Amino acid sequence: MFGINGPEFLILLVIGILVIGPKRLPEYTQKLANIVKELRRMAAGAKEQLKEETGVDLSEVDWRKYDPRQYDPRKIIRDALLDDDAPSATPAPAPALAAAAGATAAAAASVPAPLVERLQAGEKAPFDSEAT
Repeated sequence: MFGINGPEFLILLVIGILVIGPKRLPEYTQKLANIVKELRRMAAGAKEQLKEETGVDLSEVDWRKYDPRQYDPRKIIRDALLDDDAPSATPAPAPALAAAAGATAAAAASVPAPLVERLQAGEKAPFDSEAT
């Protein structure tokens, strides 16, 4: 808690008791108890408001499902490769392959090559002041 260990906390507690004094100690103890009660009430209210707005009760959430340690990339890939619901990799018939290759070549020929403007030697590159 705030990087304070046990002995440091006890020293701070003793100094606090000496500074506050025995006459005001019950008053400050009551104030501290009221603050803790108010914080608990606010936390319960926030939890209830979250439940009302989202419709999810936090006590019913399965938190193990959101544990990042379960997302092992090797396991995900293995499960995806061994999945029985995946479409089977059957080879396409030869005429369909030839038609697909022809369509791909025709589509590539109809797409114009991108226009690339080169800077002349010594010319500065354009600068966009709005870019970050």
